[in-house]
Amino acid sequence: MSSGRQRVGLGRQGEELAVQELQRRGYEIVARNWRCALGEADIIARRGPVWAFVEVRTRRGATFGLPEESITPRKRARMMAVAERYIAEHGLWEAEGRLMVVAVVMDRAGHLQRLEVLEVEG
Repeated sequence: MSSGRQRVGLGRQGEELAVQELQRRGYEIVARNWRCALGEADIIARRGPVWAFVEVRTRRGATFGLPEESITPRKRARMMAVAERYIAEHGLWEAEGRLMVVAVVMDRAGHLQRLEVLEVEG
């Protein structure tokens, strides 16, 4: 399998694990891979009045650093812009929005090593 297809497969696996964890925490998954001109939200989830705009970052091992370390100030700004666009398009002005990252680390064999849900400062 090419490294590009392996990355896509790894990303999908990480996203599935993130969905399962968010659901376990009581979130309803509202949308996956929601796109607009400003970017994409991997997962949009809701728990009561809280709307979570979630970026999933999956790594195989720690060679290239922790998954959450890949969220740069520029990426945070894009996540915020996408969340604001979703809120505007869906009339959710009273909603409490949160930016979150689900950091997933797998081993070479594809076994989960770590999964952490982190809130991102906007």
